[in-house]
Amino acid sequence: MSFRLNHGRTLRLRWLGDRVAYRDAHALQRALWAAGPGADDWLLLLEHSHVYTAGARAKPEHMLVDPGSVGAELVKADRGGDITYHGPGQLVGYPVLSVLSGPGATPAYVHELEQLVIDALAELGLPGAGRLPGYPGVWLDADGPQPRKICAIGARHSRQRTMHGFALNVGTDMSMFEHIVPCGIVGKAVTSMAAEGAEAPMAEVVGTFFDLAARRWGSGRKVERQDCWLSGGTGARAAAASGSGRVAGTPDPAEGSVGALAPRAVDPLSRSRDEAQPVRLLGRLAAAGVDPGAALAVRSRKPEWLRARADMGTGYRSLHKTVHGLGLATVCEEAGCPNIFECWADGTATFMINGEHCTRACGFCQVSTAKPLPLDPGEPQRVAEAVARLGLAHAVITCVARDDLADGGASGFAATIEAVRSRCPATAVEVLVSDCKGDPTSLATIFERRPDVLNHNVETVPRLQRAVRPSASYTRSLAVLSRAVGAGLVAKSGLMVGLGETEDELYGVFADLAAIGVSIVTVGQYLRPSAKHLPVTRWYSPDEFRRIADTGRRLGLRQVVASPLTRSSYHARQAAQLPSTAAAG
Repeated sequence: MSFRLNHGRTLRLRWLGDRVAYRDAHALQRALWAAGPGADDWLLLLEHSHVYTAGARAKPEHMLVDPGSVGAELVKADRGGDITYHGPGQLVGYPVLSVLSGPGATPAYVHELEQLVIDALAELGLPGAGRLPGYPGVWLDADGPQPRKICAIGARHSRQRTMHGFALNVGTDMSMFEHIVPCGIVGKAVTSMAAEGAEAPMAEVVGTFFDLAARRWGSGRKVERQDCWLSGGTGARAAAASGSGRVAGTPDPAEGSVGALAPRAVDPLSRSRDEAQPVRLLGRLAAAGVDPGAALAVRSRKPEWLRARADMGTGYRSLHKTVHGLGLATVCEEAGCPNIFECWADGTATFMINGEHCTRACGFCQVSTAKPLPLDPGEPQRVAEAVARLGLAHAVITCVARDDLADGGASGFAATIEAVRSRCPATAVEVLVSDCKGDPTSLATIFERRPDVLNHNVETVPRLQRAVRPSASYTRSLAVLSRAVGAGLVAKSGLMVGLGETEDELYGVFADLAAIGVSIVTVGQYLRPSAKHLPVTRWYSPDEFRRIADTGRRLGLRQVVASPLTRSSYHARQAAQLPSTAAAG
């Protein structure tokens, strides 16, 4: 019996990176699975942080040690099977596919996954892989005296949609399997490609799986691929595919050196005691396939459509007096937003809570990075007082990242939402949150206060994530948004353009966001705050923004607000009320 359900939608291939938290990948999978059999198909490839997963039939005695004692966690998985291990050096594949139901459908799908792995291993130098009757997975020497398991299969199939998948040991630390009874199988060995003499780099393994998946599952329909950072060439391949060049000989930025790139990359305006910072940022961009030599000069003349008019009239001065009189910070000022004059003149501001110093150093952001102060317990009430004085119908609250706090600053959001709701019950509350380090409990603290809009920005396309926001993660951001949608909230996200992305990459992100249930997306031109920040690669025209907005809506997003000066909070009240047929902002 065939496993496939033919529906003609796009097959989307995603390399999500290494050290991906199991909980983040699971939240993303569930959201894509919930899109139903009429949606696009996905193949998610990644490497997990150290984790042991226990399926529905797992026996506690098969976990032989305390997982924490070996630097791992133990999580329950909503799949069949026993206990297995995931970690660095292991390629994990999560196909989220529309499949047939009925007798024989699940075995047919498992057989299909096994065949995909068998074919990939043959191309990667291990042609002897096969099946061992009675034992799911892929084995070496299956017919011999010492069969060795090289790939575990743990699939779930329900409602004509799949989750979970396979875990292939590439260069895995095999000692981690000594702490469990792998998959509940006693007396049979576990091995890896490296242990068998096939030492292919992860980039080659990922490329092989994607090529095979495209041939097996993408026949007759569109296949679209995007990659987060992968040492060994994925960034270069993505750049070549998108038409952007990579500087020859650019080393891996993880090595901590940019070699001969430095003299070319340093902008003269950035020379200071902090000169190493732009060199490092540009090195990351180059590794992602963006040529630093093609960047616009920091003082290059902006197009007419990017020139915001300064209006320091009565409305601006009144809001300035209110905000500063209450000792509050706004992201409008801290991030140097070009719309500050328009918004403040209109009596609109985005309040920034949890202090003024961020614990992260994103390459695009002007907010101060420094050791933050303790939370101010009076801040939520002062924000509520400012909302009341300004008579806001729609209040936007954002924050600095607070990785120094156990909850990532979630309690500050909860207290501020409650204070505004108590003081101004008719005011709609929109929050622009950090990822709270992906902690579900911390995020739930915010979700339970039921903000009217939950905004969390992915900021850029997968290929540029490491260069633009190295302390964040594309997968984690999608997981935050997936959890918000799962909690019944209106989810919103935003991106910048002009950092070296292509429009096709933007549209792939739109597809990801639409599939997990995000309702509103904002897209605006990136403007370089200073020579110490990432450069602008090009200016997008108003017509291009209109095309981007139209395409986003065709891909399933309810609302897309896109214009040169659009920012996450720009016209936030109007964005939350826009009909799905509205024009770009």
